[in-house]
Amino acid sequence: MDRIKRIEEMEKNLDASAAAIKKLGEALEEYEAAQKGYKKLCDYYGSSRWLNDFEADEAGKLPAGLKRGVLSEDAVFDLISENRELVVRMLKLSAGAIENGLL
Repeated sequence: MDRIKRIEEMEKNLDASAAAIKKLGEALEEYEAAQKGYKKLCDYYGSSRWLNDFEADEAGKLPAGLKRGVLSEDAVFDLISENRELVVRMLKLSAGAIENGLL
């Protein structure tokens, strides 16, 4: 590979990496900001308060137009599962970066 092509390739790598790192940083900031609410959601899900709200919904005691995805048994469980998978993925990526001397 000649010098010009190599420099062009590395310049593309620099631009792509810089853009990806910036996006990831922004996404992590958003993720971190959501953690307090996520913790409250996890504590609520499966609690007696959740069960009482679920039963009230089943009995038709909640307004018809109320958004209530949180009362579905799958929505919160699926979110928790997805979060777990993402955290494991982040750990693996972090460990790989350390192993490969990318820090």
